[in-house]
Amino acid sequence: MMMDCASNDIQEEQEERLKVRELVRREVEDWDDPVKAVARFKGFSGQRSDWEGRYLFWRDLIIKVARHLGTFIIRPSRLNNIWFRREGALSPLCLHQVLFEMHNAGELLRDSDLTDPTRTSTSPSARLSLILRKAIHTLGFSTPAQPSDFSEDCYCILSTLLKERALQVVQLLSENHWTSSCVITLTKFQETCGGPKEASAVLSYLSGCGKAKYLVVRKKDVMEGVKVSLSSGEVSEVTSLDYHVLHLMWTVDKLEQQLEVIDQRCRKSKSSAVGCLKSGNRRIALRHARELKLAFQSREKCTLLLNRVEEVLRVIADAESSRKVSEAMKVGAEAMRENKISIEEVDLCLEDLDTSISSINQVDELLVSAPLSAVLEDEDIDDELKILELEIGEDSNRASISKNGVDSMAGVAEESETVDSLSDALSNLNFKGSAATKAVRKRLSPSSTEVLSV
Repeated sequence: MMMDCASNDIQEEQEERLKVRELVRREVEDWDDPVKAVARFKGFSGQRSDWEGRYLFWRDLIIKVARHLGTFIIRPSRLNNIWFRREGALSPLCLHQVLFEMHNAGELLRDSDLTDPTRTSTSPSARLSLILRKAIHTLGFSTPAQPSDFSEDCYCILSTLLKERALQVVQLLSENHWTSSCVITLTKFQETCGGPKEASAVLSYLSGCGKAKYLVVRKKDVMEGVKVSLSSGEVSEVTSLDYHVLHLMWTVDKLEQQLEVIDQRCRKSKSSAVGCLKSGNRRIALRHARELKLAFQSREKCTLLLNRVEEVLRVIADAESSRKVSEAMKVGAEAMRENKISIEEVDLCLEDLDTSISSINQVDELLVSAPLSAVLEDEDIDDELKILELEIGEDSNRASISKNGVDSMAGVAEESETVDSLSDALSNLNFKGSAATKAVRKRLSPSSTEVLSV
């Protein structure tokens, strides 16, 4: 088991090294140049202006690689040994200084800089530690970070990518929930974020922005969850209904896990029964078949319970939607009273809107069913194009004459005549089919020519 885990880690490191190498060589054309590599890899010294360019280079490259790999949590040891290690055991000597400068600029956070709501809510000592840390930071007695802090094997969070991941998480949750907020279990939140560490950082960021709150229900089992705001505003206060929903969601997760275990048992029992039948051991095969039947019965009961819990969740969601509709109706009624709008006027506006939508749909269907290219003859098009070319040539001559001596009012009149002549020429085209004729006449209506003249 340990050998397999070690081999998997080595394989993942090799795949990650190849991905980073391809990206870096694509982004930095002279990456393999040994002379420039020595200049880039040396440590920072002298004035800031002496190494500012190299700092920006490494900062941007770190962010690009992390975004390409789909992560926002980095470790200095991984940057030195996997990402940017060149052949010949040459590693950048300035990375800990780069990370230190990024931390000072607010572009990088240490793991200790974040407040994990799951720890501060469950442990009194953690809450006390948080209060003391805030007090020390407020009074200005906190110890500033040092470049040596980033040379160890610590976890660092890229602030820009953390914000991007938080937005992605909220977007994913919005696709499955239409309400202004949602309650999910901590396990589901971790799966959405990409892992426990990622979930801890995202939850800390969203909690600091007022967009999420950590929930915990302590009964026979500890049930942890998160309430996330899916709108632009902050998350609402936690209610008793939120805790009930969390309990139901936690039950759904447990039932799904139990179903997965039962399915594995069914597959194992079925495989064993088939193997025993093939070997001629009917008595053992009968025992496995009995286990398979019991597993199927357990699965049916578990599925029935899962369906009941999901039905309760649907009822709660429907009640929430009814409440939202009721609130919207109250707001609409209040607006009607304030603006002294009658019900008849609202109905009339709705009828006009329906009529306009129907007309637009009819026009769209007409244009799709009878395109102009299907009703025009090629010979007619050639003849009409020749006429238009002659008219355009005459109009060009008139425009040149007007530039030499005609006043601006005459020029405007000639442009109006040009539009009229183009409209008349197009109106004389021979169309086949009454539907297409109506479509083209609509395109040559007075409102269209007015837009052209403008």
